Amino acid sequence: MYLTHLSLTDFRIFSRFDQDLPSKNIILAGDNAQGKTSVLEAVYYLSTLDSFQATNTTELINFFALQADLAVGRIVADFHRKDGDHRLEIRLIHESRANGNHSTRKEVLLDGSQMKINDAIGQFNAVLFLPQMLQIITGSPQRRRHYLDLTISQVDIRYRESLTEYNKALVQRNALLKQLNERSGDPDQLSYWDEKITMTGAYIIFGRIQAIHQLDLLAASIHQELTRGEEIFRFNYLPSYEPLESPPGQMAMPLESPVDRSSLTLEEIQDGYREKIISRRNQDIHRGTTAMGPHRDELRFLSNGIDLGSFGSRGQLRTTLLSIKLAEVGWLKEKNGEWPVLLLDEVLAELDDTRRQDLLTRLADSEQALLTTTDLGLFSDDFCQAAGLWEIQQGKIVN
Repeated sequence: MYLTHLSLTDFRIFSRFDQDLPSKNIILAGDNAQGKTSVLEAVYYLSTLDSFQATNTTELINFFALQADLAVGRIVADFHRKDGDHRLEIRLIHESRANGNHSTRKEVLLDGSQMKINDAIGQFNAVLFLPQMLQIITGSPQRRRHYLDLTISQVDIRYRESLTEYNKALVQRNALLKQLNERSGDPDQLSYWDEKITMTGAYIIFGRIQAIHQLDLLAASIHQELTRGEEIFRFNYLPSYEPLESPPGQMAMPLESPVDRSSLTLEEIQDGYREKIISRRNQDIHRGTTAMGPHRDELRFLSNGIDLGSFGSRGQLRTTLLSIKLAEVGWLKEKNGEWPVLLLDEVLAELDDTRRQDLLTRLADSEQALLTTTDLGLFSDDFCQAAGLWEIQQGKIVN
């Protein structure tokens, strides 16, 4: 899978950007704050309809365009995948209402036909590396859950739908729990929402177990290469509901001991989760909230048994994030049969010469990657000769 054309209108710094792309690696060079990262953000948005940087959709629309009553930011991409050529268009529409408030909404068109947001996710695949994404490792559990959800949603429509339905059911169940806590009532009123939580939540847990198991194997191999065999890397999934029961008398596994749950069936997870949800009703009513479920899951990253989120050095964190992202590329290829477009923001800046060369060698075999840099000297001559070069200044290509 690769892009053949990208057009941006009133997106971030770009009032207008229109460029053909070759099916090879492209270096985006220029000073800071010129729009290089915004190009990567736009391409990633095509894949997930989500921005890792923006806190809301309105932030993606060009500031000057937002001064009008109606502002429309557009990302339009022509891309090729095995079933042919396609065009994906995303419209970010910000408009004034009669009451003086504003609203922002999204519209998505594939080959000219409007489609639902959930159906649009994953039509085009991309993997994004930003230095800010170190927060996946060091930040809050919510950051890691969000990363998992974006990754899995690109390849599993049932996961996307389950996530949407679970979040809706969770809001309703929590509202009812609060009501029962304050006014009392029959706990059996929860039965409908318990079942909705069980069915959708169990699939989220099942999807995370399978994805993490597969990503773990890929990332461990890549990480071993990048560290010259000095570090053993592992994902450690810590679900709020533990579907794998410990044998009687056995203590819970410690943080540095990942558990393999990949043999569990969806039905086994559903049955166990339903039992737990029902058994904890009184506790949830007392708290006024649902205490157990995938909305409370945690994911940690370990190197030689050490939790990198707490004890990793800057170099370890950056190498780990790179391993995770390269594993994500391989995982998407396995799932879709298509190489995703790889988006790398200043990835070479903090790598030593050996790891930098290892990465460039890997990228030489990729279908398409976009890499930003403020220093072309970080790239080998051979890589520069084989890649395309865009010099970006104030939201424009100048070469």
